[in-house]
Amino acid sequence: MNKLVLALSALVLAMAAAGAAEARVIPDDKDIPRQLSFGGACRNCDLSGKKLVNARFQGADFGGATLIRADMRGASFIGSNFQAAHMADSDLRGAEMMGTNFSFADFSGAELDGVEAAGAVFQKANLTRASFKGAELPAVNFAFANLNSASFRGAEMPHAQLNKVTAIGTDFRNAELNGANLTFGRFDGASFRGADLTRAHLTKASFAGADFRGADLDGAFLGMADLSGAKGLTQDQIDEACSDQGTKLPRGLVPRHCKGHRLIIVQKTPRAPPAPPTPPRPPRN
Repeated sequence: MNKLVLALSALVLAMAAAGAAEARVIPDDKDIPRQLSFGGACRNCDLSGKKLVNARFQGADFGGATLIRADMRGASFIGSNFQAAHMADSDLRGAEMMGTNFSFADFSGAELDGVEAAGAVFQKANLTRASFKGAELPAVNFAFANLNSASFRGAEMPHAQLNKVTAIGTDFRNAELNGANLTFGRFDGASFRGADLTRAHLTKASFAGADFRGADLDGAFLGMADLSGAKGLTQDQIDEACSDQGTKLPRGLVPRHCKGHRLIIVQKTPRAPPAPPTPPRPPRN
């Protein structure tokens, strides 16, 4: 088995060095790629259902790759491109995703509990029913993504970009969303029970039926947000936040207006796919 693993590893690295453009498939031995390292380009590869536990993707370009139901627990994605990749129902629990581009990717039904994804990009990704429980997601960019019925329960998401997301029925219970940008988002029926929303921006977002019981809104900006149908909001929470004339609150609650409050949005642009490494020159005779 060790010889087979080494042979396959060498084959994959050789493919990457050559900048393979066509789809590649690893043979059907689900126990093979335990220590594989991937680099270079392998766009549109089909690795559906493969066992890629602890695999390492560094500077790799897997744009458009298919990894549906792949087992990638503990995998490492460093500075790589997975734009428009198909990763539905994949298992990525405990994976590391630092600075990797997953924009337009399909993670519907995927398991991502406990992932570390600082600075990763999920712009316009499909994360329907995906689970990010206990994940570390500081400054992650989810702008325009579909988060319907996803779970971010207990996730650490300080300064996350959640502007213009659709997050109907999404679970943010006990999540850390301090300084997060929720502007223009749709959070109908979402749960923010016990969440930390200190200094978060909820400008022009809608929260029909959203649950805010026990949420911390200290310094949050609610300008023009529609909270009229929200549940669990108290006057104490509203008094800790900043509202304006356009803020809509449940009946009986009085807004607290703040002067001089400005919203600064830092929007990250998805990285371009990395160039494949230059193939090594053959030795001279």
